[in-house]
Amino acid sequence: MKTNFSTRYAAAPKDVKTYDTARIREEFLIDNLMEKNTINLVYSHYDRFITGSAVPTNSTLKLESIDPLKAENFLDRRELGIINVGQKGKVTVDGTAYVLEHKEALYVGQGNKNVEFSSESASNPALFYLNSTPAHKAFPTKKIGKDDVETIELGAPETANARTLRKYIVNSVVEVCQLQMGMTTIKPGSSWNTMPAHVHDRRMEVYFYFEIASDQAVSHFMGEPTETRHIWMANNQAVISPPWSIHSGSGTSSYSFIWGMAGENLDYGDMDHCKINELR
Repeated sequence: MKTNFSTRYAAAPKDVKTYDTARIREEFLIDNLMEKNTINLVYSHYDRFITGSAVPTNSTLKLESIDPLKAENFLDRRELGIINVGQKGKVTVDGTAYVLEHKEALYVGQGNKNVEFSSESASNPALFYLNSTPAHKAFPTKKIGKDDVETIELGAPETANARTLRKYIVNSVVEVCQLQMGMTTIKPGSSWNTMPAHVHDRRMEVYFYFEIASDQAVSHFMGEPTETRHIWMANNQAVISPPWSIHSGSGTSSYSFIWGMAGENLDYGDMDHCKINELR
């Protein structure tokens, strides 16, 4: 078993607009997720948000504390959201086992000591995508199945942004401190996500792109509305979105992504929309 982690620091928008392609990817792209028999974590100084993955194969993986937390246990001062984008797996929290099928989620509250990941099949393992944020209160651990999510249909084929949004870990589904997670699937024939674009200076966000064919890609747009940049995304990659940045993308084929947020509030609708014809 391996646990790897790295740290990303916050950047000012006036600095980011001077970055070249390599620097933008270095600061905001997370490209080491879904490595077999490994837990990979990225600790961001944007709202102390942790993005990660756990892919157990022949053995169980245990979520260990990392040095930036200065804590005995990973969840001593944190909450955790897990969405399985692979095959059937199990998350055991302080002795209680939760079976997660494909595209099922688990919220794990602050204060739990032991979190372990396992797969039913080593050759077709679970792919656990992880988001974690600081927490001030312990809420109960809860599984969120496909029938528990809030589903919203958005966009239209005429504007190439027809998509299905599913809210998994939000305060209307499960009690949380600040973490929010959900999944959006772009419908065949459409390409755009989160368009019209928006920013929310009260919250940062991370997008995890998946279900992208190996010969296809998504161009993710970020930056201030009048100073945008792009990052080309492949399957199972994530991108950090600062609070001052838009977060939108267009794919060369249909795809899905998981969004995770943290910050000032739990108001999903708190966003400042950007007019399409004013983007630069």
